[in-house]
Amino acid sequence: MRRSDAPLALSVGDPSGVGPEIAITAWQAGDSAGVPPFYLLADPALIAARAREIGASVAIMETLPGEAAHHFPRALPVVPLYARHTDSPGVPNPANAAGTIEAIDRAVADCLAGHAAAVITCPIAKKPLYDAGFRFPGHTEYLAHLASRHTGSEVTPVMLLAGPELRTVPVTIHIALAEVPKVLTSELIVTTARITAADLQSRFGIARPRLAIAGLNPHAGEGGAMGMEDLSIVLPAVEALQAEGIDAVGPLPADTMFHPQARAGYDAALCMYHDQALIPAKTLAFDEAVNVTLGLPFIRTSPDHGTAFDIAGKGIARADSLIAALRLARRLADSGRHAAAA
Repeated sequence: MRRSDAPLALSVGDPSGVGPEIAITAWQAGDSAGVPPFYLLADPALIAARAREIGASVAIMETLPGEAAHHFPRALPVVPLYARHTDSPGVPNPANAAGTIEAIDRAVADCLAGHAAAVITCPIAKKPLYDAGFRFPGHTEYLAHLASRHTGSEVTPVMLLAGPELRTVPVTIHIALAEVPKVLTSELIVTTARITAADLQSRFGIARPRLAIAGLNPHAGEGGAMGMEDLSIVLPAVEALQAEGIDAVGPLPADTMFHPQARAGYDAALCMYHDQALIPAKTLAFDEAVNVTLGLPFIRTSPDHGTAFDIAGKGIARADSLIAALRLARRLADSGRHAAAA
């Protein structure tokens, strides 16, 4: 069983991106930014090289997960990877893929073994991983695979974008817009909503989560005048959720769901496709939004931005979203501990 008071496990992400330096910057921010104890799964030599590259004065301590919290006030705790990394800021390298994946694997294993309270992942880039033979669409799908492998049970991951003013969930994620109507089903909406409601209740401490379900088409289809999907797919899903006792409303016109008065009426918005969810989330909190994966047997958060190869190694990457991801992971771990004790 996980110890929710254990430190957080942070995977380095693609070492050619900003992951190493935002980890360094987050540690430097420390107590003044409310950063909870974490350890970084990385190649210590790369972290030291990146610190020199960006002019950061940081002590690095190679450690084991169980000793990380002890070292955290005085040094950045780094749990060394077996794979080595080449430090090439801004230039992705498939040779680094083994270490990138190892960091994720070990963060999940540490969390499930009780050595870490949650998993936080720095951004990865898909192409260098694909070039090295990685066969998963992305981070989320790979985490679901690891969870299934460890638990022996099928896992359905759900992406939640959490900011100070808005939580959104894309029902379909990394697919072309033209494919969305072909993939979207009432069953998929219902499954996504169930997982969202359950995790909002158990991990976010919301006793009765309120879900706003967006329509697929403009004006939620305008009664069928702008497409039948909202009547034939979205509405039956909402009715099924209501029949189960889940507080869900919709389908709602997406263009009127995200102003302040509308946001006050729900705890999370379920959106039918990627940009419908991510545009409002990133508009309201570009530097503070956190990607949370629901439906896993462990807590996982990540910054809501990519590898930023264009600014890697320049010392200008902001750690705000990573700090928010670390703080939210700590809060979710503590919430779970308190709920279990109740």
